Amino acid sequence: MPFADSTAVTPPAHVLFAPKAVTWRSVTVRPGDTVWDLAIAHHTTPEALVARNRLPLGGSLVRPGQTLLVPVPGPAASTAPRPTKATAATAKPMKKPAPGRTSTPRPRAGGGRIHVVVEGDTMFGIAARYHVSLTKLLAANRLPNPARIDVGARIVIPVAVAATPKPTPSTRPQPTSENSFAGYTYSDATVAAARASRARLARADVPSRTQIAAMIRATATRHGVDPHLALALGWQESGWNQRAVSVANAIGTMQVMPVSGTWASQLAGRTLDLYDAQDNITAGVVLLRALQSAADSREQAVAGYYQGLHSVRTRGMFEDTKRYVATVLAFSERM
Repeated sequence: MPFADSTAVTPPAHVLFAPKAVTWRSVTVRPGDTVWDLAIAHHTTPEALVARNRLPLGGSLVRPGQTLLVPVPGPAASTAPRPTKATAATAKPMKKPAPGRTSTPRPRAGGGRIHVVVEGDTMFGIAARYHVSLTKLLAANRLPNPARIDVGARIVIPVAVAATPKPTPSTRPQPTSENSFAGYTYSDATVAAARASRARLARADVPSRTQIAAMIRATATRHGVDPHLALALGWQESGWNQRAVSVANAIGTMQVMPVSGTWASQLAGRTLDLYDAQDNITAGVVLLRALQSAADSREQAVAGYYQGLHSVRTRGMFEDTKRYVATVLAFSERM
């Protein structure tokens, strides 16, 4: 499964770096952690964490036990770094805010708030500023294109809900066939989400395997990815089955996790629906193309799709990753 559509797969022009005054410390990723959750918890942005830790483009999945650098709380890190002005490649031309409009959130009925977009704002930055999950922010606003927000737009800030404490070692679920994969045991919430995804896809009309293969081939060609490799990856991940859902809630043909789908949507400039076969294939192909651009070799890119490129570079390929890479490359020779 991937570690999380447009004609170009390049990092957003507003990729952020933390201020030079910020110092950093190491943290260990726990089961269920994501780049977005870690960014909110440490008062920074996903872009800053990706840049500081040299995570791969589109690489939104981090693995339990992985070590990441996060900013140390203090005056210099108390707010998210201010994004640079977006370019025409990633956003609509910015206009000056209308007189009297500011970025100060306004009260809403029910205790919510409104943020009025000013020049340079991104959904990533807004989520970090208000210490809310990017996924929840996107869900609260249902933007047609979350990568492009206009100056003056009113963004709803979801009401904060007390976070559920992460399970301690004594309360973590016991490994079973339903909640474990490759040595990792996933939370009850993840297992429930996967169950819901399976139920949703069971009710959906999905293309046949022959149709899926044709869609992968066409999508890969359109994005400059080797169709043989994309076909092999899709076969290894799901057997070209759009109804496939993993224990980690990796969805569909290309086994894309929701958090990776959010990142792919940002790169695409539109929201990708992982339950839709074409969008699912697009997300997987875009992630593969990004990995190939960042990796040192074809083998490393394939390994990064399964294990995460940062983990591959810092820890080497795990034994199951080596088997995964060998299988995918063997399939690609026959596709």
